[in-house]
Amino acid sequence: MFKKLLRRQALLGAGLFLPSLACAQIRETPWPAQPIRLVVPFAPGGTTDLIARLVATPLQERLGQPIIVENKPGAGATVGSLTVAQAPADGYTLVLSNIASHAISPALYGNVRYDPVKDFTHVSLLTLNPSVFVANPRSGIADMADFARIHRERGLDMASSGAGSSNHLLIVKMGQLLGREINHIPFRGAGPAMTAVIGGQVPLMSDSLPSAASHIRQGSVRAIAMSSAERHPSFPEVPTLREQGFDVVASSWFGLSGPARLPHPVVERLSHEVANILSSPETQARFAEIGGSPGRLSPEEYAAFIAAEVVTWAPLVRETGARPD
Repeated sequence: MFKKLLRRQALLGAGLFLPSLACAQIRETPWPAQPIRLVVPFAPGGTTDLIARLVATPLQERLGQPIIVENKPGAGATVGSLTVAQAPADGYTLVLSNIASHAISPALYGNVRYDPVKDFTHVSLLTLNPSVFVANPRSGIADMADFARIHRERGLDMASSGAGSSNHLLIVKMGQLLGREINHIPFRGAGPAMTAVIGGQVPLMSDSLPSAASHIRQGSVRAIAMSSAERHPSFPEVPTLREQGFDVVASSWFGLSGPARLPHPVVERLSHEVANILSSPETQARFAEIGGSPGRLSPEEYAAFIAAEVVTWAPLVRETGARPD
């Protein structure tokens, strides 16, 4: 009888021990052990979406797990970004952080429920690129002189990827310089906005160069000005805003971030793989083709970069009087 009791206690003890052993094994499972969700806080077809897919393909090959790109637009890229800020910090939910979601919109919207610095782990800058003004070829706008003349005569509608984007603020700034507010038409991403310009529903738009590049080359829109300090090497025929009498230089940026407190090994692995992708000849050639410049910042440098951008853009939002449309 005593031996049977001992045997039963031993079995019970083993049963209690096995779940904790299983939990330990789960915790020790190398990351990544399942597909990763990459949230793009804009609609398909724009620069954010383009950059996400350009990086996701080689990244999933290096990590050995699928990367599922999920477009979640809304409220100046804050809807998708909030989803990631509130996600578990396990490395399986990431966001394509950008100038709208993490620098402009927190100042533009009064009810953003995340801190763009404290509520995220910032992994890597991916790219910097200028904006470009593009017009429907039948709009009668061939350069900034036409733009200014027509706007002063009767006013202009101008599209962007959405309220809170750097292109939105660029439109507001141009209206200030011309002495007449430009009617901003926000879309839920650069793709829908470009479709409206090509179709003639809106005469022109301010867009990030990577998403506009193919349309410019195809001739479906006419590039009338670049926001870079100098002419872009991929489009040397397009004059800058400065060349045409408007002292404005602006660029947008895109990077990779996750929820706050991502495990250090996950951050290190992601940063390492992204650095390798950005330095590869294939990626550099693709960025050159679309007019972007690969970014190279460590997680610490990217976090500091975003903190500085928040400080830079908040007063500019107030200065321009920009508001959500």
